[in-house]
Amino acid sequence: MYNNDERDAGSEYERLFYPYLFEKKTINTDEVMAQIRHSTLLKCREMADLRRATLEHTGSHIIVAAREMAYAFAHGATLLAFGNGGSSTDAQDLVCELLNPPFPGMAPLPALALTADSAIITALGNDVGFETVFARQIIAFGRKGDIALGISTSGNSANMLLAFEQAKKQGLLTVALTGYDGGKMAHSPGVDICIISPGDHIPRIQEAQATVYHALLELISLQLHMLGLAQKELAR
Repeated sequence: MYNNDERDAGSEYERLFYPYLFEKKTINTDEVMAQIRHSTLLKCREMADLRRATLEHTGSHIIVAAREMAYAFAHGATLLAFGNGGSSTDAQDLVCELLNPPFPGMAPLPALALTADSAIITALGNDVGFETVFARQIIAFGRKGDIALGISTSGNSANMLLAFEQAKKQGLLTVALTGYDGGKMAHSPGVDICIISPGDHIPRIQEAQATVYHALLELISLQLHMLGLAQKELAR
C-alpha cells in the first residue's frame, strides 16, 4: 500500500510515462486537460494534412489501383496481403473487410493474409530466412491474375521487395502502400502501382494507409457494380 506522500509522488511507471504530472507538488487538472486537448487537435490536423497530401500526391494511383483490382476480382482473382509489424495487422484488416465487406450490397471477395499463420512465418523465418516469409507463400498460393498487396511505412522491407518480385514473375497484379518518399518500392520493377503517403511519422502514415485501403475497398465495390451492370447490358 502507498502512504500519502508516495501516492502524491506517483508510481515509478507514472513518473516515467507522465513526468509532466509530477513536475509540481499539486496537479492543475485544467492545465493537464488543456495539454491533452492541444495534443489531440494537433494529431488530428497532422492526420488530415497527410490524408490530403496522399490524395494530391497519388490520388490517380488509387483510382488506377481500384480499377485494376476490380477487373482482377471480376475475373476470379484472390488478393494476397502482407506487411510487417503494425502493417501486418493492416493487411489482416484489409483481408477481413474483403471477406466481410463493410459496404451494403458488396459481395465478399477472396483474400488471404500472408501474415496470419504464425507456424508458416516462424518455419520459413527459422529454416529459410525471414526475407522469404512472404515470397514462399506467394509461390504456393499465387496464381496468374491474382493480386499481391503489401503495406509498408518505409517502402524498404527486404521481405516485401522479394515478395513483389516473386509475384511479378508469377503474373500477379502488384500494389504497394508506402510512406515517406516510397522507398525502394517506388522504383521496384516488381511493383505495378505504388501509393505513397508522403509523411515521416509512422503513426500518421499508418492512419493514412488505412484510409487508402478503405477508399480502395469502396472504389472496388463501385467498379464491380458498374462491371456487373455492363455485363447485364451485354447479355441482353
